[in-house]
Amino acid sequence: MKTKMVKHKEVTHDWFVVDAEDKVLGRVSTQIAGMLSGKNRPDYTPNVDNGAGVVVINCGKVRVTGKKESQKVYKRFSGYPSGQREVVYSKMFEKSPEYIVRHAVMGMLPKNKLGSRMIKRLKLYVGAEHRQTAQKPKEKKV
Repeated sequence: MKTKMVKHKEVTHDWFVVDAEDKVLGRVSTQIAGMLSGKNRPDYTPNVDNGAGVVVINCGKVRVTGKKESQKVYKRFSGYPSGQREVVYSKMFEKSPEYIVRHAVMGMLPKNKLGSRMIKRLKLYVGAEHRQTAQKPKEKKV
């Protein structure tokens, strides 16, 4: 029996809609990262981007467990002296709930060109409506 290795010319990307309402951030992020990388497909190939595109709706209704709302901190650094900035989860959630989901998913993808291509197929929306009708996405239960 031979193992089928997919070539990048043979890849077709499906599209799925994931509803993040009342879902735990980490659990829904692992499911999204698996779909983006193609690990849920039988023809998964690690060096080829054969994952699906994912549309996430209701990012503004995702939740976290424990004390993460007051203790989780997002950090960024400008590169200049004393250029490190910290934002608590609760303030970041008010400002940009899409960033929270994107940041969680990016941490679970490969840190190379392959991961950069995968994250481009992630579309995030705060409300229940999305604009990805041309891709004909299928509803995915996570």
